[in-house]
Amino acid sequence: MAEAPVPARNGPRRRTVLAALTPIASLALVGCAADERPVAPAPGPQPPPKDALIMVIRHAEKPYAGDTGEDDEGNDDAGSLALRGRRRAEALPTLFPPTPGALLPRPTVIFAGGAAGAARSRQTVAPLADVLRTPVRADLAVGREADLARAALAAPMPVLVCWEHTGIPRLVSALGADRLVGVPAGWPDRYDLVWLFRRREGEWTFRELPQHLLTGDA
Repeated sequence: MAEAPVPARNGPRRRTVLAALTPIASLALVGCAADERPVAPAPGPQPPPKDALIMVIRHAEKPYAGDTGEDDEGNDDAGSLALRGRRRAEALPTLFPPTPGALLPRPTVIFAGGAAGAARSRQTVAPLADVLRTPVRADLAVGREADLARAALAAPMPVLVCWEHTGIPRLVSALGADRLVGVPAGWPDRYDLVWLFRRREGEWTFRELPQHLLTGDA
């Protein structure tokens, strides 16, 4: 005699239970995914940016029209410093310690306008970097003042920037210090100045100091 088939145990009931559990499992997965999302910081006052001291100078004297400067190998070069500019560069270390009564604090890093056409900035700070054993960054070309401002503010303070005069107003603007009372709209037709920008508790102040390095400096 053929045996009667044995019905599956609880087949319909098991499918009903699984169907009921599926939405619950989906909600649990959604909840886990939501828990892994980044949580926005709680609203509230943000700390002020770090204090900063940035000293800005123009490169030293360039040749007059029709004259030539001298490159590092002693060759005539209109893109290099004039003789008076070389003398200013050699005297520049006296503005900093360990000179007694130094006008300025010792910089931890020097930025000099890099790329073609910026040899004067590098020549201006070369004697200073040698005397103070301070590193020089010349990887940012004139025209990249926004990048220069970010790099200067991220560096250990204080910072010295030697730059081409037409780019200095763009640097000041990128620092967020262009609206300070007393800040000129452009660098004057002079080589014997230092601009000091100090930020304390998020607020900038400005001072202009004469170098008094060479005869004839104002």
